[in-house]
Amino acid sequence: MTIKQEPIHAGEFLLSEGPGNISRETINVAAGPALWPGQVLGLVTVSGEFAAYDPVAEDGSEKAVAILFGPLGESDIVRRGRAVVRLAEISEVHLTGLDLDAEKTLAQQFLIVR
Repeated sequence: MTIKQEPIHAGEFLLSEGPGNISRETINVAAGPALWPGQVLGLVTVSGEFAAYDPVAEDGSEKAVAILFGPLGESDIVRRGRAVVRLAEISEVHLTGLDLDAEKTLAQQFLIVR
């Protein structure tokens, strides 16, 4: 028997968010590997592009600032995406890349991990 595992869906990590689309922004995501909804993101200072949060980086992506809303495929060019950047409650079990520092930083933007 073949077992298939369903990936996380766009926005599945959201428990609640601000009215309308106040919680989300359209963003540029740096070229790189595929990313799934719920990926914690940092902002690369030099390029202004978002990338997967990396606590040991020294390019700006070491500070968690957003959470990717929908999936993005692997790419060698900058990709457009959507991210939750403020005023939301987030399910911890659906996040990728979350650590205690990221959780504290996200809380400063009213992205509350539950």
